[in-house]
Parts: sequence; C-alpha cells; structure tokens
Amino acid sequence: MREEKRQATEQGPWLAASEPREVRAVALLLHGGQVTSTVPTGESGLAVRRMRPFAAALTRARHDRGLAVWRLRNRVRGWNGAAQAPLHDARWALAEVRRRHGSVPVVLIGHSLGGRVALRAAGDALVRGVVGLAPWLPEGEPTDQISGRHVVLAHGLWDLTTSPRATRAHAERIRPVAASSSFVPVRFDLHAMVRLRTWNRLVVESVSAMLDERDRGEEGDERDGIR
Repeated sequence: MREEKRQATEQGPWLAASEPREVRAVALLLHGGQVTSTVPTGESGLAVRRMRPFAAALTRARHDRGLAVWRLRNRVRGWNGAAQAPLHDARWALAEVRRRHGSVPVVLIGHSLGGRVALRAAGDALVRGVVGLAPWLPEGEPTDQISGRHVVLAHGLWDLTTSPRATRAHAERIRPVAASSSFVPVRFDLHAMVRLRTWNRLVVESVSAMLDERDRGEEGDERDGIR
C-alpha cells in the first residue's frame, strides 16, 4: 500500500498517509527526537524510520476495517522547552484528520519523545486512546487531558535512554482520570525496540482493542511482562 505525502509548508510538518477507500478511524504515529534541537528532521532519520514497521503492521491488520495510518514527521528534532515544537505538529495533524475525515476516532502511537507528545495531545476530542512506546516522561507531566482516554504504556526493561520506572509510575498516576491505563514491561529489550515482532504485535493489539472497545483490563492494570 503506497503512502500519500502531505505537508503543511515547505518547512513541514509532513504526513505520510495510507488510507482505505472509506476511513473509519486513524492511527497517528509520532516519532522520537531529542530534548533540545532545532535541526530539521529528515525522512531517512532513524527516529522517523523506526515508525515505518508499525505503520506497515497496522495497515496489514486493519486496512480492510477502515483504518487510515498516518506517519507524522516533525519540523525539528527537539522538544525545545516551552516551544514544545512537536506538540504543535501533532495538533496540526489532528486538525488535518478532522478536516479530511470529520469526527473519526484517533489512536496516537508515540515512541520516546513521541510518547510524551501523544499523551500531551490526547486532550483533542478525536483521540480515543494512546499507545506510548518507551515514552520520555519527565516528572510532573500533566494528566487532566487523559480524562476518558485509554492508555497503554510499554517499556523495555533494559532501556537506558528513557526510564521504565517513570513509565510505570505515570501509568499508575493517570489511573484516576484515564478510562483505562496499562503498563506493559517488555523484557530483554532496549530503547531501540529491537524485538520488532513483539512491539508490532503489542501496537496492533492495543490499537485494535481501543477501536473495537474490547476489554483492556482494569484501570491501573499491569500486564504480564512480554518475554
């Protein structure tokens, strides 16, 4: 399935979209980045390329059920403090979903910095849920915007770039407001998510459960670790 490319301006942000004829839902993939950097992103960058297998897996699993899969490429690599550059890009992408497809449900899937962006952007009315993959979650992240959303946060237990403990703590912290919140420890894996089949399966199953309104476990549930 070929991706259609779109962009806001010549300086980005950019979207690569794979869509069925009738779009019933959208999975929006958000890549990782750096704490501080104004260097423009490139399509060949590792953080951007890391999201392609998830896009392919979701398209294979859900294209016939009306799922459009969008990959967002941010304008710059960094979060950049109060500028929160990638959060603005994600909000632009959500506005594009609304403009093109109306009020279809959206699931945000973000890796590392993209996980932080996904949780921050979850307050948009279109968002049904968030799948955070080894998310970067500094202490004191807001939680009110998660109200009524389903959240799955997964983290490799050997990750030395972002903190599995912080992710587990955040999953517990959002219990009072989230519709559901699960922490999934992935054993024997690092920040780079090298066990690709394991992560692909986790993403497809989580997105499918959110869109199909299947049982995702009780609030605050910690799933059995993935071996």
